Amino acid sequence: MKPTAYFVALTLLANGCNGQSLNEKFAYLTWTNPDKAAQEDTDFNYQGEYGIDQPGQPWGVQVIARGGGRFDAILLEGGLPGLGRSKQHQRLELSGTRTKGTVQLASKDKNTQATITDNKVTVTQDGKTIAELPRVERSSPTLGAKPPRDALVLFDGTSTDAWLNAQMEEGLLQNTDITTKEDFGSYMLHLEFRTPYKPYARGQQRGNSGVYHQGRFETQVLDSFGETGEMNETGGVYSIADPLLNMCFPPLRWQTYDVDFTAAKFDADKKLVENARMTVKLNGVVVQDNIELPHTTTASPTKSINSAKGPIYIQHHGNPVYYRNIWLLRTKE
Repeated sequence: MKPTAYFVALTLLANGCNGQSLNEKFAYLTWTNPDKAAQEDTDFNYQGEYGIDQPGQPWGVQVIARGGGRFDAILLEGGLPGLGRSKQHQRLELSGTRTKGTVQLASKDKNTQATITDNKVTVTQDGKTIAELPRVERSSPTLGAKPPRDALVLFDGTSTDAWLNAQMEEGLLQNTDITTKEDFGSYMLHLEFRTPYKPYARGQQRGNSGVYHQGRFETQVLDSFGETGEMNETGGVYSIADPLLNMCFPPLRWQTYDVDFTAAKFDADKKLVENARMTVKLNGVVVQDNIELPHTTTASPTKSINSAKGPIYIQHHGNPVYYRNIWLLRTKE
């Protein structure tokens, strides 16, 4: 069994290593199985969402494990993402550590504090309790969606025949730089993905992958749970558009992309006359609303927009991200 992240951190701290060294030295620590993560790293059991899975709530909290008993938490005015809050609502960052069975967190000015114990977070401001929230595990309303009768099944856990260079592990598709054998024009795509748990990793090292539409336009895949919602985070169209909100769930939770893609249009001389467009739902919530795609993503394998068709490409970026239940419904072009 691997040493737990908490044990590793304590060992390094005892030897005088600072926080940055911890992150750099143990960024490789990776869990791809939620049961093993829960057994081997106690921090995993505190990370997640705290709140009420209903709209109209005053507060929600997202807790992110940072390795070795360290945590960040985001206090979200208006409740958890996707339940009515917007980017205009207050977002307050807290940080802290775990001691035995309790996590203590505080804002920089110490006016807002939070305590996590027994699967519940209690939040105080200026010494007054403003929220007591249970831990909640949400799931996408489209999780497990079955393909329509006339859909093309790209992966159902039984075969990788629809892909080039694909590998399967325990019925899941690995992100090994794989491309569909077939090219597509306009379509609706359903896809489910799971990012790994890498508590010491930061930024683009934390579960990086991506789904490229027509091999040109990337809907980013990353463990960006609790982040601000940028174009290089899950829900973003890399190098083109930030998501409307960050609907990313915690790592090792199955998540969904549902994408309506409209292909670019060309005239009789094969000149581009209308850019491609895309509407993206992340975990059932619209995060890109019919956006125009004026150029390809920086790292796209298909560099130019010179055709109305292209493949689905799933990027390998040094992280074990898994995919399942992938199907595509062609639409009128």
